Amino acid sequence: MISVTDAFAKANADNRAALVGYLPAGFPTVQGAIEAARAMAAAGADVIEIGLPYSDPLMDGPVIAEAVHRALTAGTRVADVLRTVEAVAATGVPVLVMTYWNPVDHYGVDAFCRDLVNAGGAGLITPDLTPEEAGPWLAASDAHRLDRVFLVAPSSPAARIETITSLCRGFVYAVSLMGITGERQTVSSAAAGVVARIREHTNLPAAVGVGVSTGAQAHEVASFADGVIVGSALVRCLAAAATPADAIASVRALTADLAAGVRRA
Repeated sequence: MISVTDAFAKANADNRAALVGYLPAGFPTVQGAIEAARAMAAAGADVIEIGLPYSDPLMDGPVIAEAVHRALTAGTRVADVLRTVEAVAATGVPVLVMTYWNPVDHYGVDAFCRDLVNAGGAGLITPDLTPEEAGPWLAASDAHRLDRVFLVAPSSPAARIETITSLCRGFVYAVSLMGITGERQTVSSAAAGVVARIREHTNLPAAVGVGVSTGAQAHEVASFADGVIVGSALVRCLAAAATPADAIASVRALTADLAAGVRRA
């Protein structure tokens, strides 16, 4: 498996942004999520985010929130998330876990990091963890050599961006707009500004998430960002499919469209 850093470097060398795709573990089933994520990797995703289902997903819009609810109702647990990470990492594509902090804290931060490394995971994206409360995660991620991805919002002041970016490894998550995840008709006008402000403080790649759902939008974002993050549109493919085979085909087709879109030429 290549690292997240190498995945972004390879994309840049190919004159394109990296494509980061998100799916929650356990939706529509544990095996269904594994097969869908593996299809994304085969169709051109450079990095895969596996969501850890949580009962209070404050950042998630209705599409992802419903998928997470169904995963939890079906009994998806941390062990299933780690099994998903292991299966997807076997493709050679780096895998990050997207998680709210409470489940990691409850599991035990060092134990979670140990088990994530053993599963082949590359690190965590932690949307609700603030730098002030990140001490245990910073120590454990250093000990286990894991990437840590924090989020920068359009409202983040310069001093806050400096603090956040100084803690990141792998890339910085640039939130394109204030609000919850979900598909949008157009790319937020604030997205390019968030990326520019991040670049004032770090040489790490900046990847834009929230609101990107089509190849055309991915192409637009690739013109100013190092990475394009897509979640809700991919989850919708699974939710709308009539059969498991249709779900995989739909995810594969959308990923291929997005992968073509992130090329800058």
